[in-house]
Formats: sequence, C-alpha cells, structure tokens
Amino acid sequence: MSDVSRKRHLLKAVTWRIIASITTAIIAWTFGLPPKAVGAVFVADLIIKFVLYYAHERVWYNYIRIGVKKDAT
Repeated sequence: MSDVSRKRHLLKAVTWRIIASITTAIIAWTFGLPPKAVGAVFVADLIIKFVLYYAHERVWYNYIRIGVKKDAT
C-alpha cells in the first residue's frame, strides 16, 4: 500500500469542496436564487459533500485496488 496519510485525504477533500461549492453557489446565483438561498446552498453543499467525498476517498484508498501497482519491495 502506498504511503498516503489521512491528512492528505482530508486536505484534498477540503480544497476540492471549496472549489466545487463555489461553483455550485455561482450556478445557484445564475439561476436567480436570492442571496440568502445561495448562501444556504453553499453551506449545505460544502458540509454534506465534504463528508461524502472524504468517506469515498478513504474507501477507495483502503478497499479498491483498481489501477494500484504493488510495491516491488
């Protein structure tokens, strides 16, 4: 198994969620949602999808071996 820490997975989840949640908020604003609703969508999207992404990342790291080469050692 490669040497990837939980901290790396956590930081990837945080940075990706910021990018993706800003994108979602821009889409909500473009569709004409009022600012309060855009803010609510942003916060909900940030929290819910952060938890799902982190769990997904850890499941793939721990259980899914597709595309992972074994160490030569």
